[in-house]
Amino acid sequence: MTRITLVRHGETDWNRQRRIQGSTDIPLNDAGVAQAAVAAHALADAGYTAVYASALSRALQTAAIIADAAGLGAPVGEPELNERAFGEAEGLTNQEILGRFPDDVVPGRETREHVVRRALPVLESLAVQHAGESVLVVTHGAVIGSLIRHLTNGERPRQGELISNLSLSHLWHDGGRLRLEEFNLPATAAQAEAFAVPADSTSVSAPSSADAEPAQV
Repeated sequence: MTRITLVRHGETDWNRQRRIQGSTDIPLNDAGVAQAAVAAHALADAGYTAVYASALSRALQTAAIIADAAGLGAPVGEPELNERAFGEAEGLTNQEILGRFPDDVVPGRETREHVVRRALPVLESLAVQHAGESVLVVTHGAVIGSLIRHLTNGERPRQGELISNLSLSHLWHDGGRLRLEEFNLPATAAQAEAFAVPADSTSVSAPSSADAEPAQV
């Protein structure tokens, strides 16, 4: 049985400003680097044999900090694990998006289904490649949310359940399929206290579309 742990990247300035990042490549800020270091210390002896990441710098930076602490090789960037594209909504806050796109039609926004179609095969391939091992995959809030929603038939994330920076979601691969074991856990008890409120945890009235969601990038 193979364990794949999905990790959300550390904080960026756009997280702090509560702006949608999507495919825009925004690096970690100082707080994000500190978050990654806390998580790296906790995960260093957890038995992971490889670290992968999206190709966006905020995920690759986070993954590199974790890999270095664990004595593993440099993380491999996988573009198919990049954050969900939000098109013309990128760079905007949730309130700005609601004002600019009141009908929830955002040009260029990628569907959750497309995110799953590109990201899930990567995880399935890693599970086969690292059979019987534990692998860390650093990616993004909307990617994790889309994958978990697919694997749980929409049961998780629940309404208003935000995926925190450096949270862990454990998947198991057994019998040819992935299943969710644990979702959105803090890497450490100290992290749970220090980073209890994610910097991008804006709460606004959600648009009516089933594909709409608050900023989670």
